[in-house]
Amino acid sequence: MSSGNTPAKAAPRRSRRAFDRDKALAVALREFWTHGYETTSVASLTEAMGINPPSLYAAFGDKRQLFDEAVQLYMRRHGARLEQGADARSAIATLLRSLAADYTDPSHPPGCLIITGATNCAPGSQDVKAKLRAMREETKASIAARIRADVDAGLLAADVDADGLAAFFAAVVQGMNQQACDGAGRETLERVVDAAMAAWPGTPARRGPASVPSPTE
Repeated sequence: MSSGNTPAKAAPRRSRRAFDRDKALAVALREFWTHGYETTSVASLTEAMGINPPSLYAAFGDKRQLFDEAVQLYMRRHGARLEQGADARSAIATLLRSLAADYTDPSHPPGCLIITGATNCAPGSQDVKAKLRAMREETKASIAARIRADVDAGLLAADVDADGLAAFFAAVVQGMNQQACDGAGRETLERVVDAAMAAWPGTPARRGPASVPSPTE
């Protein structure tokens, strides 16, 4: 029998619940992709990720930092880029067909996080909206640069408006995103791509030797 002076044993500490950070980030990506940055709350994130708010803050910082990591993960997994070594028309067509497949892939939410992730943002979240807009502008600038390269190489006429054509294809991408979010399937988006590529400027006319009028003309 122990004496009353024997110190009581300390209660065992509860071990913190371990979680897979990569899996939690993938779940957060799906939440942001489905609902957008503004309407995705910390409460909904922690519920979907199966963790508590302190664990989220310890692992990812805050909601904004978590969103930034989710965007990076999205770009690694779904970010389509212009094919290197191809002419602008081929590279853009390949890009659009890749997006048609990804935007309608049933294994994840439809459309594009970079387009829809900050559609409706409160004044305090305008930096998120600006970040995604800058990413879209960077893609548009890349398209314009490839078109200008083809103009310089003589594959397109000198009077082709590279910036205007790039803006047109950026608008096609945004339209494909909305169509996918509205339930359009891959076949429908492929038809959109076909129609968009039909608007591609023709190749410059090659000048041949001047024709000589016949004596009867």
